[in-house]
Amino acid sequence: MEARIVDVAIIGAGSAGLYALSKVSPSGKSWVLIDGGEIGTTCARVGCMPSKALIQVAEDLHRRNIFSRYGLAGGNLMMDIPEVMDFVRHMRDTFVDRVVANSTEKMDPEHFIPQYARFLDPNLLELGDGRRIRTKKVIIATGSTPIIPQAWQTFGDDILTTGNLFEQENLPRSIAVIGLGVIGLEMGQSLSRLGVDVTGIDQLKTIGGVDDPEVAKTIVEIIGKEFPIWLGEAAEITREANGKLRVSAGAKSVVVDKVLASLGRRPNLDRLNLQALGVTLDSRGTPPYNPTTMQIAHLPVFIAGDANGVRALLHEAGDEGRIAGHNAVSATITAFRRKTPLNINFCDPNICQVGARWSNLDWERTAIGEVRFAPVGRAMIMGKNKGVLRVYADKKSGRLLGAEMACPKGENLAHLLAWCIQKEMTVGELLRMPFYHPVIEEALQAALYDLYGKIEAKNEGPIAELHSIS
Repeated sequence: MEARIVDVAIIGAGSAGLYALSKVSPSGKSWVLIDGGEIGTTCARVGCMPSKALIQVAEDLHRRNIFSRYGLAGGNLMMDIPEVMDFVRHMRDTFVDRVVANSTEKMDPEHFIPQYARFLDPNLLELGDGRRIRTKKVIIATGSTPIIPQAWQTFGDDILTTGNLFEQENLPRSIAVIGLGVIGLEMGQSLSRLGVDVTGIDQLKTIGGVDDPEVAKTIVEIIGKEFPIWLGEAAEITREANGKLRVSAGAKSVVVDKVLASLGRRPNLDRLNLQALGVTLDSRGTPPYNPTTMQIAHLPVFIAGDANGVRALLHEAGDEGRIAGHNAVSATITAFRRKTPLNINFCDPNICQVGARWSNLDWERTAIGEVRFAPVGRAMIMGKNKGVLRVYADKKSGRLLGAEMACPKGENLAHLLAWCIQKEMTVGELLRMPFYHPVIEEALQAALYDLYGKIEAKNEGPIAELHSIS
């Protein structure tokens, strides 16, 4: 069969693929975008956006519990779960339509091919309908899929994932959330606040992807007051005679209507026939690649986004797509410095990790600054004075290294710290910046003062004094 010839083939029209296309399309190279699945990106369809819509509704409803403290009374706040879920889907559809309208919907059939593809060799692809495409470069951006253990698949629709949670017309009376990473914790708290009887289970002894033991302890204490959390034992599921599900973890068990499986996501690589690339795949079926170039081994093939299973976040997928796209249309391969790691969990309080992780730091050379949020003025007024912020710096130089936190407005503090870490700022330099009053950022200022007292680099001048301009 005669193959169609193009310069670049992108497999996957999600975030990474579309960002890759933003570099390929203006290059003047010929290209095709191939995707046989649902269009609209994981973020818009089943990830970031519908989850944040549900979180917002749940958080707004939860605020009613503090109204009496403010002297607010009267009026009945009613909750209509079908209307809530309809709102979530409406928001989801708005974001999906926006993505599609600005991408694949504008493409002609010569450029966008709604088919699955597989490798016959590193430069030859076969489509689901038998057509072939010979290409100089290939970018794999096929995304990922929620993990459901084989043994659990027999429970059918009673096992929910983010792939079908937002399609529910109503919510169950009770649910076990198995896997308390970012999504499991966000959805578990939101469902609990919407009146679902939630039990959270994780075989790890921490939740929310937290690494720092003090932050981990704090977040378990805070979230554990909203619904029971079982840690340190793997979950098992059996069917009861009445049709419900019994979920057991060690000596504990609970009978629930549904289970939300939040065990992570696996890269969508099964259909690609990656064996044809002639490289050794790891235990997950992922090929070896360079995270600064996105190139697979020495091949004219690149992999970006969730497909490589490493930094499964939209902003990282965007960066990886751009790197892959740039290198796919360039005569030479360029290595790019990756941005400072930034992870945000949108539960309440926000759980965030920035820069170097606790477990990777050299504690002979690292100092810690800490602040607890109980006495923070702005947090007290908001009724959100719970949590902790821990900031790490090099003892000798004072350079900021990383931070973990479980605190109000953590999503904002995390960004500030990520920018400062990427600029290689010292604790003293941060403390010379303005801090308004009263704001949550004053808590960061307090943590930095605590940290400043533990580092050796005091040769930058008094941090509390103004700089002379004369």
